[in-house]
Amino acid sequence: MGDAFIRHIELLGYEKRFFPSQHYVYMFLVKWNDLSEKLIYRRFTEIYEFHKALKEMFPIESGDINAENRIIPHLPAPKWFDGQRSTQSRQGTLAEYCYTLVNLPHKISRCLHVVSFFEVRPDDMNPVTDSQNRKPEVFLLPKDAKKNASDITGPIVLQTYRAIADYEKSSKSEMALKAGDMADVVEKSETGWWFCQLKNKRGWVPAAYLEPMDGPDESEEQEPNYAGEQYVVQKSYTAVEEDELTLKEGDTIEVIHKLLDGWWVIRKDESTGYYPSMYLNKSGEVNTSEKSGLRNRSIPPRRSTIRNAKSIHNKGRKQISQETYRRNSKKYMQNRRNMRGNLQNKDIISEKNEQEENKSKAQPAVPPRPSKDLIMNRCTESTRRKIM
Repeated sequence: MGDAFIRHIELLGYEKRFFPSQHYVYMFLVKWNDLSEKLIYRRFTEIYEFHKALKEMFPIESGDINAENRIIPHLPAPKWFDGQRSTQSRQGTLAEYCYTLVNLPHKISRCLHVVSFFEVRPDDMNPVTDSQNRKPEVFLLPKDAKKNASDITGPIVLQTYRAIADYEKSSKSEMALKAGDMADVVEKSETGWWFCQLKNKRGWVPAAYLEPMDGPDESEEQEPNYAGEQYVVQKSYTAVEEDELTLKEGDTIEVIHKLLDGWWVIRKDESTGYYPSMYLNKSGEVNTSEKSGLRNRSIPPRRSTIRNAKSIHNKGRKQISQETYRRNSKKYMQNRRNMRGNLQNKDIISEKNEQEENKSKAQPAVPPRPSKDLIMNRCTESTRRKIM
Protein backbone atom coordinates (compact mmCIF):
# COMPACT_ATOMS: atom_id res chain seq x y z
CA MET A 1 0.00 0.00 0.00
CA GLY A 2 1.06 3.62 -0.59
CA ASP A 3 1.44 6.37 1.96
CA ALA A 4 -1.59 7.35 4.01
CA PHE A 5 -3.53 10.42 2.93
CA ILE A 6 -6.75 12.17 3.94
CA ARG A 7 -9.89 11.80 1.82
CA HIS A 8 -12.14 14.15 3.77
CA ILE A 9 -12.23 16.23 6.96
CA GLU A 10 -15.63 16.90 8.49
CA LEU A 11 -16.10 19.46 11.26
CA LEU A 12 -18.55 17.94 13.74
CA GLY A 13 -18.69 20.84 16.20
CA TYR A 14 -16.78 21.77 19.32
CA GLU A 15 -16.44 20.90 23.00
CA LYS A 16 -16.36 23.23 25.96
CA ARG A 17 -13.92 21.69 28.44
CA PHE A 18 -13.28 22.60 32.06
CA PHE A 19 -9.95 20.89 32.81
CA PRO A 20 -7.29 22.03 33.55
CA SER A 21 -9.13 25.33 32.90
CA GLN A 22 -12.05 26.31 30.69
CA HIS A 23 -11.18 26.09 26.98
CA TYR A 24 -12.64 25.01 23.64
CA VAL A 25 -11.59 22.31 21.19
CA TYR A 26 -12.96 21.58 17.72
CA MET A 27 -14.11 18.05 16.85
CA PHE A 28 -13.07 16.69 13.43
CA LEU A 29 -13.95 13.38 11.80
CA VAL A 30 -10.96 12.57 9.60
CA LYS A 31 -11.59 10.06 6.80
CA TRP A 32 -8.48 8.31 5.47
CA ASN A 33 -7.66 6.54 2.21
CA ASP A 34 -7.95 3.10 3.87
CA LEU A 35 -11.64 3.98 4.64
CA SER A 36 -10.90 4.34 8.36
CA GLU A 37 -12.48 7.29 10.18
CA LYS A 38 -10.90 8.90 13.24
CA LEU A 39 -12.24 11.48 15.68
CA ILE A 40 -9.70 14.11 16.71
CA TYR A 41 -9.77 17.28 18.82
CA ARG A 42 -7.77 20.45 18.13
CA ARG A 43 -7.63 23.90 19.70
CA PHE A 44 -7.87 26.80 17.27
CA THR A 45 -4.45 28.09 18.33
CA GLU A 46 -2.98 24.72 17.22
CA ILE A 47 -4.79 24.93 13.89
CA TYR A 48 -3.50 28.46 13.29
CA GLU A 49 0.11 27.47 14.08
CA PHE A 50 -0.27 24.55 11.65
CA HIS A 51 -1.58 27.00 9.04
CA LYS A 52 1.36 29.40 9.48
CA ALA A 53 3.87 26.57 9.12
CA LEU A 54 2.11 25.34 5.96
CA LYS A 55 2.37 28.82 4.41
CA GLU A 56 6.11 28.92 5.14
CA MET A 57 6.56 25.51 3.47
CA PHE A 58 4.76 26.66 0.30
CA PRO A 59 5.44 30.41 -0.12
CA ILE A 60 4.31 30.50 -3.77
CA GLU A 61 1.01 28.72 -3.14
CA SER A 62 0.40 30.87 -0.04
CA GLY A 63 0.71 34.06 -2.11
CA ASP A 64 3.75 35.42 -0.25
CA ILE A 65 5.60 36.01 -3.52
CA ASN A 66 2.63 36.90 -5.73
CA ALA A 67 -0.86 37.22 -4.25
CA GLU A 68 -2.42 36.06 -7.55
CA ASN A 69 -0.80 32.63 -7.13
CA ARG A 70 -2.39 31.96 -3.73
CA ILE A 71 -4.34 28.68 -3.47
CA ILE A 72 -3.84 27.94 0.25
CA PRO A 73 -7.01 29.20 1.95
CA HIS A 74 -7.06 32.12 4.38
CA LEU A 75 -7.52 31.57 8.10
CA PRO A 76 -8.07 34.46 10.55
CA ALA A 77 -5.70 34.75 13.51
CA PRO A 78 -6.96 33.80 16.98
CA LYS A 79 -8.43 36.60 19.08
CA TRP A 80 -6.69 37.75 22.22
CA PHE A 81 -9.47 36.07 24.18
CA ASP A 82 -11.25 33.20 22.45
CA GLY A 83 -14.67 32.78 24.03
CA GLN A 84 -17.62 30.67 23.06
CA ARG A 85 -19.02 33.23 20.64
CA SER A 86 -15.85 33.39 18.53
CA THR A 87 -15.42 29.59 18.74
CA GLN A 88 -18.94 29.14 17.41
CA SER A 89 -18.89 31.87 14.76
CA ARG A 90 -15.71 30.68 13.01
CA GLN A 91 -17.03 27.14 12.39
CA GLY A 92 -18.19 27.97 8.87
CA THR A 93 -14.77 29.38 7.99
CA LEU A 94 -13.03 26.38 9.53
CA ALA A 95 -15.21 23.85 7.71
CA GLU A 96 -14.52 25.61 4.39
CA TYR A 97 -10.79 25.74 5.20
CA CYS A 98 -10.64 21.97 5.75
CA TYR A 99 -12.57 21.26 2.55
CA THR A 100 -10.23 23.46 0.49
CA LEU A 101 -7.13 22.04 2.21
CA VAL A 102 -7.95 18.43 1.32
CA ASN A 103 -8.61 19.40 -2.31
CA LEU A 104 -5.31 21.23 -2.83
CA PRO A 105 -2.65 19.65 -5.11
CA HIS A 106 -1.26 16.42 -3.66
CA LYS A 107 2.14 17.93 -2.88
CA ILE A 108 0.34 20.08 -0.27
CA SER A 109 -2.72 18.07 0.80
CA ARG A 110 -0.71 14.85 1.19
CA CYS A 111 2.48 16.29 2.60
CA LEU A 112 3.82 14.99 5.93
CA HIS A 113 2.93 18.25 7.71
CA VAL A 114 -0.79 17.88 6.88
CA VAL A 115 -0.95 14.13 7.49
CA SER A 116 0.85 14.38 10.84
CA PHE A 117 -1.34 17.18 12.13
CA PHE A 118 -4.58 15.26 11.55
CA GLU A 119 -3.34 11.90 12.84
CA VAL A 120 -4.83 10.57 16.08
CA ARG A 121 -2.92 11.57 19.20
CA PRO A 122 -2.99 9.83 22.59
CA ASP A 123 -5.08 12.65 24.09
CA ASP A 124 -7.64 12.21 21.28
CA MET A 125 -8.20 8.66 22.42
CA ASN A 126 -7.89 9.43 26.11
CA PRO A 127 -8.68 13.10 26.89
CA VAL A 128 -7.30 14.39 30.17
CA THR A 129 -10.21 14.86 32.58
CA ASP A 130 -10.86 15.38 36.25
CA SER A 131 -13.71 13.35 37.71
CA GLN A 132 -14.43 16.15 40.19
CA ASN A 133 -15.00 18.67 37.40
CA ARG A 134 -17.96 18.94 35.06
CA LYS A 135 -18.14 16.78 31.97
CA PRO A 136 -17.37 18.59 28.70
CA GLU A 137 -20.32 20.22 26.96
CA VAL A 138 -20.70 19.14 23.34
CA PHE A 139 -21.93 21.54 20.65
CA LEU A 140 -22.63 19.62 17.44
CA LEU A 141 -22.92 21.34 14.09
CA PRO A 142 -26.25 20.29 12.49
CA LYS A 143 -25.88 18.81 9.01
CA ASP A 144 -28.28 21.37 7.53
CA ALA A 145 -26.41 24.26 9.16
CA LYS A 146 -22.86 23.63 7.89
CA LYS A 147 -22.84 26.98 6.13
CA ASN A 148 -24.44 28.88 8.98
CA ALA A 149 -22.78 28.11 12.28
CA SER A 150 -24.93 30.72 14.04
CA ASP A 151 -27.81 28.23 13.92
CA ILE A 152 -26.31 26.48 16.95
CA THR A 153 -28.02 27.91 20.04
CA GLY A 154 -26.77 25.77 22.92
CA PRO A 155 -25.07 22.60 24.04
CA ILE A 156 -26.35 19.36 22.59
CA VAL A 157 -26.58 16.62 25.16
CA LEU A 158 -25.49 13.41 23.49
CA GLN A 159 -28.07 10.63 23.58
CA THR A 160 -27.11 7.63 25.66
CA TYR A 161 -27.94 4.16 24.36
CA ARG A 162 -27.52 0.73 25.89
CA ALA A 163 -25.92 -2.26 24.15
CA ILE A 164 -28.35 -5.21 23.97
CA ALA A 165 -25.62 -7.78 23.19
CA ASP A 166 -21.86 -8.19 22.85
CA TYR A 167 -20.42 -6.77 19.63
CA GLU A 168 -16.94 -7.63 18.36
CA LYS A 169 -15.50 -5.03 16.01
CA SER A 170 -14.36 -6.18 12.57
CA SER A 171 -12.29 -3.12 11.57
CA LYS A 172 -10.15 -0.42 13.18
CA SER A 173 -12.83 2.23 12.72
CA GLU A 174 -15.39 0.26 14.77
CA MET A 175 -15.81 -0.02 18.53
CA ALA A 176 -16.45 -3.21 20.50
CA LEU A 177 -19.30 -3.34 23.02
CA LYS A 178 -20.41 -5.60 25.86
CA ALA A 179 -24.07 -6.17 26.68
CA GLY A 180 -25.17 -3.46 29.08
CA ASP A 181 -22.55 -0.90 28.02
CA MET A 182 -23.85 2.69 27.98
CA ALA A 183 -22.57 4.53 24.89
CA ASP A 184 -23.08 8.16 23.86
CA VAL A 185 -24.10 8.58 20.21
CA VAL A 186 -22.21 11.35 18.40
CA GLU A 187 -23.57 10.76 14.89
CA LYS A 188 -26.41 8.69 13.46
CA SER A 189 -25.73 7.71 9.87
CA GLU A 190 -28.50 6.56 7.52
CA THR A 191 -26.31 3.56 6.70
CA GLY A 192 -27.14 2.03 10.10
CA TRP A 193 -23.64 2.67 11.50
CA TRP A 194 -23.56 5.09 14.45
CA PHE A 195 -20.46 6.87 15.68
CA CYS A 196 -20.31 6.38 19.47
CA GLN A 197 -18.08 7.07 22.40
CA LEU A 198 -17.75 4.97 25.55
CA LYS A 199 -15.44 6.37 28.21
CA ASN A 200 -12.15 6.73 26.31
CA LYS A 201 -13.15 4.65 23.29
CA ARG A 202 -14.72 5.94 20.07
CA GLY A 203 -15.80 4.23 16.88
CA TRP A 204 -18.64 3.02 14.67
CA VAL A 205 -21.26 0.63 16.08
CA PRO A 206 -24.24 -1.05 14.34
CA ALA A 207 -27.43 0.76 15.38
CA ALA A 208 -29.17 -2.61 15.72
CA TYR A 209 -27.05 -3.36 18.81
CA LEU A 210 -28.26 -0.23 20.64
CA GLU A 211 -31.53 0.59 22.34
CA PRO A 212 -32.77 3.91 23.77
CA MET A 213 -33.02 4.17 27.54
CA ASP A 214 -36.53 5.62 27.83
CA GLY A 215 -38.35 2.95 25.81
CA PRO A 216 -37.94 0.24 23.18
CA ASP A 217 -38.98 2.42 20.24
CA GLU A 218 -36.98 5.08 18.41
CA SER A 219 -38.71 8.45 18.72
CA GLU A 220 -36.84 9.71 15.62
CA GLU A 221 -38.00 6.87 13.38
CA GLN A 222 -40.28 8.02 10.59
CA GLU A 223 -43.69 6.61 9.76
CA PRO A 224 -44.06 4.61 6.50
CA ASN A 225 -44.56 6.73 3.39
CA TYR A 226 -46.45 4.57 0.91
CA ALA A 227 -46.21 7.28 -1.77
CA GLY A 228 -42.54 6.27 -1.85
CA GLU A 229 -39.32 8.13 -2.69
CA GLN A 230 -37.50 7.09 -5.84
CA TYR A 231 -33.97 5.71 -5.39
CA VAL A 232 -31.47 3.97 -7.66
CA VAL A 233 -29.58 0.83 -6.61
CA GLN A 234 -25.83 1.52 -6.59
CA LYS A 235 -24.72 -1.95 -5.53
CA SER A 236 -26.32 -5.37 -6.04
CA TYR A 237 -27.46 -7.43 -3.07
CA THR A 238 -28.79 -10.98 -2.85
CA ALA A 239 -31.46 -11.56 -0.22
CA VAL A 240 -30.44 -13.69 2.76
CA GLU A 241 -33.70 -13.55 4.72
CA GLU A 242 -37.19 -14.18 3.34
CA ASP A 243 -38.31 -10.59 3.98
CA GLU A 244 -35.43 -9.07 1.96
CA LEU A 245 -35.29 -8.24 -1.75
CA THR A 246 -32.65 -9.17 -4.34
CA LEU A 247 -31.79 -6.27 -6.64
CA LYS A 248 -29.21 -5.44 -9.28
CA GLU A 249 -27.16 -2.29 -9.76
CA GLY A 250 -29.14 0.27 -11.75
CA ASP A 251 -32.60 -0.90 -10.63
CA THR A 252 -35.04 1.89 -9.75
CA ILE A 253 -37.10 1.36 -6.61
CA GLU A 254 -39.27 3.29 -4.16
CA VAL A 255 -38.37 3.63 -0.48
CA ILE A 256 -41.49 3.43 1.68
CA HIS A 257 -39.98 3.23 5.20
CA LYS A 258 -36.60 4.54 6.39
CA LEU A 259 -35.49 2.66 9.49
CA LEU A 260 -32.62 3.76 11.72
CA ASP A 261 -30.84 0.38 11.62
CA GLY A 262 -29.93 1.03 7.96
CA TRP A 263 -32.32 -1.56 6.52
CA TRP A 264 -35.04 0.28 4.60
CA VAL A 265 -38.32 -1.13 3.37
CA ILE A 266 -38.52 -0.67 -0.39
CA ARG A 267 -41.02 -1.38 -3.16
CA LYS A 268 -40.13 -2.87 -6.52
CA ASP A 269 -43.23 -3.17 -8.73
CA GLU A 270 -45.66 -4.77 -6.25
CA SER A 271 -43.06 -6.52 -4.08
CA THR A 272 -41.79 -5.08 -0.79
CA GLY A 273 -38.86 -6.06 1.40
CA TYR A 274 -35.78 -4.91 3.29
CA TYR A 275 -32.69 -3.61 1.51
CA PRO A 276 -29.41 -2.05 2.80
CA SER A 277 -29.77 1.74 2.64
CA MET A 278 -26.02 2.13 2.06
CA TYR A 279 -26.48 0.58 -1.39
CA LEU A 280 -29.08 3.15 -2.48
CA ASN A 281 -28.78 6.66 -3.91
CA LYS A 282 -31.67 9.10 -4.26
CA SER A 283 -32.73 9.72 -7.85
CA GLY A 284 -31.25 12.93 -9.19
CA GLU A 285 -28.55 13.20 -6.51
CA VAL A 286 -24.86 13.00 -7.40
CA ASN A 287 -23.16 9.76 -6.37
CA THR A 288 -20.13 11.22 -4.56
CA SER A 289 -16.84 9.42 -3.94
CA GLU A 290 -17.59 9.58 -0.20
CA LYS A 291 -20.84 7.67 -0.69
CA SER A 292 -19.07 5.16 -2.92
CA GLY A 293 -16.46 4.62 -0.22
CA LEU A 294 -19.15 3.89 2.36
CA ARG A 295 -20.51 1.09 0.17
CA ASN A 296 -17.24 -0.76 0.54
CA ARG A 297 -17.91 -1.16 4.24
CA SER A 298 -19.75 -4.17 5.58
CA ILE A 299 -23.53 -4.11 5.81
CA PRO A 300 -24.74 -3.50 9.39
CA PRO A 301 -26.53 -6.49 10.93
CA ARG A 302 -30.29 -6.54 11.38
CA ARG A 303 -31.64 -6.72 14.91
CA SER A 304 -33.53 -9.92 14.10
CA THR A 305 -30.18 -11.67 13.44
CA ILE A 306 -28.56 -10.74 16.78
CA ARG A 307 -28.19 -13.68 19.14
CA ASN A 308 -28.64 -13.40 22.92
CA ALA A 309 -30.12 -9.91 22.68
CA LYS A 310 -31.31 -8.72 26.09
CA SER A 311 -33.43 -5.61 26.42
CA ILE A 312 -34.19 -3.72 29.63
CA HIS A 313 -37.69 -2.92 28.39
CA ASN A 314 -40.66 -5.19 29.06
CA LYS A 315 -42.34 -4.34 25.78
CA GLY A 316 -40.78 -5.24 22.46
CA ARG A 317 -40.14 -2.76 19.68
CA LYS A 318 -42.98 -1.92 17.34
CA GLN A 319 -42.41 -3.86 14.17
CA ILE A 320 -44.46 -3.84 10.98
CA SER A 321 -44.65 -7.15 9.15
CA GLN A 322 -43.88 -7.38 5.45
CA GLU A 323 -47.44 -8.61 4.95
CA THR A 324 -48.71 -5.30 6.38
CA TYR A 325 -46.28 -3.33 4.21
CA ARG A 326 -47.44 -5.25 1.13
CA ARG A 327 -51.12 -4.90 1.94
CA ASN A 328 -50.92 -1.16 2.64
CA SER A 329 -48.66 -0.63 -0.35
CA LYS A 330 -51.03 -2.51 -2.63
CA LYS A 331 -53.98 -0.53 -1.25
CA TYR A 332 -52.14 2.76 -1.83
CA MET A 333 -51.16 1.83 -5.38
CA GLN A 334 -54.72 0.73 -6.16
CA ASN A 335 -56.07 4.04 -4.85
CA ARG A 336 -53.48 5.87 -6.94
CA ARG A 337 -54.56 3.95 -10.05
CA ASN A 338 -58.22 4.66 -9.26
CA MET A 339 -57.48 8.36 -8.86
CA ARG A 340 -55.66 8.39 -12.19
CA GLY A 341 -58.57 6.54 -13.79
CA ASN A 342 -61.05 9.01 -12.31
CA LEU A 343 -58.98 11.90 -13.59
CA GLN A 344 -58.85 10.33 -17.06
CA ASN A 345 -62.62 9.80 -17.00
CA LYS A 346 -63.13 13.39 -15.91
CA ASP A 347 -60.92 14.52 -18.78
CA ILE A 348 -62.95 12.44 -21.27
CA ILE A 349 -66.29 13.72 -19.92
CA SER A 350 -64.96 17.26 -19.90
CA GLU A 351 -63.81 16.86 -23.51
CA LYS A 352 -67.24 15.54 -24.59
CA ASN A 353 -69.03 18.36 -22.79
CA GLU A 354 -66.74 20.83 -24.47
CA GLN A 355 -67.49 19.35 -27.88
CA GLU A 356 -71.24 19.49 -27.25
CA GLU A 357 -70.94 23.02 -25.96
CA ASN A 358 -69.04 23.99 -29.07
CA LYS A 359 -71.75 22.43 -31.21
CA SER A 360 -74.42 24.44 -29.43
CA LYS A 361 -72.42 27.61 -29.98
CA ALA A 362 -71.90 26.85 -33.70
CA GLN A 363 -73.41 29.29 -36.30
CA PRO A 364 -76.79 28.12 -37.81
CA ALA A 365 -76.67 26.74 -41.37
CA VAL A 366 -77.78 29.09 -44.23
CA PRO A 367 -81.13 27.80 -45.69
CA PRO A 368 -81.29 27.06 -49.46
CA ARG A 369 -82.64 29.78 -51.81
CA PRO A 370 -86.41 29.21 -52.58
CA SER A 371 -87.43 28.29 -56.14
CA LYS A 372 -89.21 30.72 -58.50
CA ASP A 373 -92.48 28.77 -58.32
CA LEU A 374 -92.41 28.85 -54.49
CA ILE A 375 -91.88 32.61 -54.53
CA MET A 376 -94.74 33.16 -57.06
CA ASN A 377 -97.16 31.07 -54.97
CA ARG A 378 -96.31 32.26 -51.42
CA CYS A 379 -94.67 35.70 -51.52
CA THR A 380 -96.23 39.17 -51.66
CA GLU A 381 -96.91 41.09 -54.85
CA SER A 382 -93.85 43.32 -54.41
CA THR A 383 -91.54 40.29 -54.04
CA ARG A 384 -93.05 38.59 -57.10
CA ARG A 385 -92.40 41.72 -59.21
CA LYS A 386 -88.67 41.57 -58.40
CA ILE A 387 -88.21 38.19 -60.09
CA MET A 388 -90.39 38.92 -63.11
